[in-house]
Parts: sequence; C-alpha cells; structure tokens
Amino acid sequence: MLLSEAKILIIDDDVDVLSAAKLLLKRHAKAVDIEKNPQKLPFLVTNGDYNLILLDMNFTRDVNSGREGFHWLDRILDINPAAKVIMITAYGDIEMAIRAIKAGAIDFVLKPWENDKLLATIATALEGGKDKVVAVAEEKAKDDDKKNNKAASDTIVATSDSMRQVLLTTERVASTDANVLILGENGTGKTQLAKHLHQHSKRADKPFVAVDLGAISETLFESELFGHVKGAFTDAKEDRAGRFEEAKGGTIFLDEIGNLTLPLQAKLLTVIQERKVTRVGSNKPIALDVRLVCATNMNIEKMVTEKTFRQDLLYRINTIELELPPLRDRPEDISALAEYYLKQYAKKYNRPVNDISNALVKKMQQYNWPGNIRELQHAVERAVILSQEKTLQPDDLFLKSSAGQPATATGFDLEDMEKTMIIKALKRFNGNITDAARELGLSRAALYRRMEKYGL
Repeated sequence: MLLSEAKILIIDDDVDVLSAAKLLLKRHAKAVDIEKNPQKLPFLVTNGDYNLILLDMNFTRDVNSGREGFHWLDRILDINPAAKVIMITAYGDIEMAIRAIKAGAIDFVLKPWENDKLLATIATALEGGKDKVVAVAEEKAKDDDKKNNKAASDTIVATSDSMRQVLLTTERVASTDANVLILGENGTGKTQLAKHLHQHSKRADKPFVAVDLGAISETLFESELFGHVKGAFTDAKEDRAGRFEEAKGGTIFLDEIGNLTLPLQAKLLTVIQERKVTRVGSNKPIALDVRLVCATNMNIEKMVTEKTFRQDLLYRINTIELELPPLRDRPEDISALAEYYLKQYAKKYNRPVNDISNALVKKMQQYNWPGNIRELQHAVERAVILSQEKTLQPDDLFLKSSAGQPATATGFDLEDMEKTMIIKALKRFNGNITDAARELGLSRAALYRRMEKYGL
C-alpha cells in the first residue's frame, strides 16, 4: 500500500509529539488520527481500520523501560494479529528495538525523529508487508549478534572473588553441551554470561540466538520459537524458521523462562526432550542441534514447590546452574565497571570525561544498586552526557536520598532527577533551548513546560 492511501493512528502521551507527527503525516497520508490516552486503543483498533499504528513505548506511569509500550503492543496484536505497529521512543537502544520487533512490531524509531527517515520507515512498512520488514530487521539483528559474539568475553568486567568463580565455572562447562540455567536478579548480566559461555564453547563460530520469553505474547510463542509454514494463520505469507532453527549448530538462550505459563512450558519441554521442532501448520518434525541456555530472575525452586513451574522442565534445563551475585554483594567490581562504561560512553557521545573521583567511587560502593549493573550502566551514561567536567563527581550521579544517605530502591525522586538533568543540559548549552531540548529528547514546547513547572 502507498503512504498516500494509508490511514494512520498515532498514540503518545506527549501532545507536542502528536501535533508534530500529525502535521508531518497529514501532508502525505490519506488520514491521520491521534490519541493521548492508550486506554482508548482497544476501541480504536477494533473500529478504526488503520493501515499503520505509531505507538509510544513509554507513557506517564513508566519512565524509560518500555513496559507499557510492550503491553499495548500485545493488546493491539491480540485484537488484530495482522496490525502493523511501529514503536516510537526517546530512550531507545538496539536491545529494546530487537525486543519490540520480536514482540510483533515491524520497526522502531527514535524521537526526536528526522522527518525524511520517519516517512521512509512508514513507507517501507506499508509497501513491504509485515513479514518482509520483520525478516529484514531480524536479519540485521542476527548480523549484529555475529559481530558482537567475538568480543563478548571481553565485556565481562570482574575483579571480585565471587564473579571470578562464576567465570571459572562457566569456562569449565562451556566445552560441554550440558544445558545451563543462569540465575540472578534483574540487571546482573545474565545475557552477557550466556554470550561468554557460547564464546568459550565448541559452537562459538555458530549462531547465538537470544530470545526474551517475557516479551513474547502467548499467541505468538509457537510461531516465534518453532516457526510456521505459509498459510498457517493470517499474515503467514511464507514459510518462516523459528528461533530454534535459527540457532542451528549454535546456542539458543531463553531469557526470562520463569515467565512461561504451564501450557507453554509443556510445549517447550516436548521440544527439549525430543530434540525436534515442528513448525506451526506443519506435521513434519525438524531435528535440532542446539545448545540450550536459560535464565530467570525468579526463585524457580519455589515456583516448582508452588506448582507454577514444571519440575520435569527444570530437570531438563538445569544440568548446570550458574548464579550471578547482585552488585551490592560485589562492591569491589563497581569501580572497574564504572570505568568501563565511562570509556564506552565518552567515546560514543564524544565527551571529554575521562576519570571518576574517589569521592564518587566511595559513594557508588555504599549505594545498594537495586537495578544492579544495568542501573550502574545507565547512571554512568547519563553522567557522561550531562557532566561539565573531565572527572565525574558525586553530584553527577543521582545516588543521594533526601536524607543525604546512600539511596535505596525507593530513594529516587523522579521530579528532582528530571529538574537536575534539565539544569545540567541548560548549563551545558549556555541556555540554548533548542540544543538542550534535543539533548533531553524533548520538544522545545515540552522543555518550556517543564522549565515553568520547576521555576527555571
């Protein structure tokens, strides 16, 4: 379908984004509807007959995790599995982009966008068809995985005894084909450890395929993991291999396995036991040659006791268990991790920051890090972007509670953080509203509203 014939729906809680998008697209599309409230999505999708939906990933209740966006994406696809959805966010990265595509979106754009690129993305989605766009995106993701695999083992930063023991065990079992279950809290580096395991295995030159089971809706589970044949369901326009087939000869990493429902656990167990997969719509089994690595942040033994996780499946996936300690239990690694991310983001954003003060290191080692390594990574990234000095200081990381003590998981005041980031951005760009807004991922109008709100 041509863009000029398309009816498009845009859902975003920022009225400035809605206005800008409608102003651009109404000159090119047949019709453009906008809506601020995502709760109206089910009615609009059911009755609107839209050719394309642009969906924000982060609404009022959610800052930058994308959780709400994935929820509404699932709702859209439950109503209309053939719907074409492009996700939009100011906080995107390649990992979230791949997650969105795996969850059923056909593409992913960052705001503020470039008008020509947004139009080209929409036109490609409308003209190419969902299967084609997803296939291209997934092929790119696989290429990126292959490029990153070789360096994967170099990105685990560890000096503590507990982490060194985990890595030693990982490298010992890597040469076998034993199934491995990785346990640990959110943000402790389970995906990175799975890549490290693959890189040290006999399958290192074969694919490493990661699947976030928490991001796959129940209706798409079999198609995503096991594949489908042409005509198996609406929008199945050609045969498509599942993730197990894509990992042929290599490693398949099933993250968040504790999120699977009991019926899906049964289907997965059958595949693991028989070492065969059957595509949706086919009765021809395909032999599998993959190494299975799973991960969860849940207490899976307790789930077995509560009968929410199958004991026979647990026996199949945990031949070897590796448990990653939380960052608060390995404070000696904090400084090395912070320095690693400092160098990474200073280069990425072309910033002159090159050191971390001793006072900040001490503060980081006292902090509880409820989000573990992922939280530290994002904290350093923000600090590198907004710092005015060559050395990061304690105030550059938002780690202080209102009482002046190291913050806990509830020690953040999001409004104070936002105000501080706005002040730093304005200072960095000498009060230039346009540049500060671009740095913060806001429109000028949105930045003005926040400045008025905070009395800046």
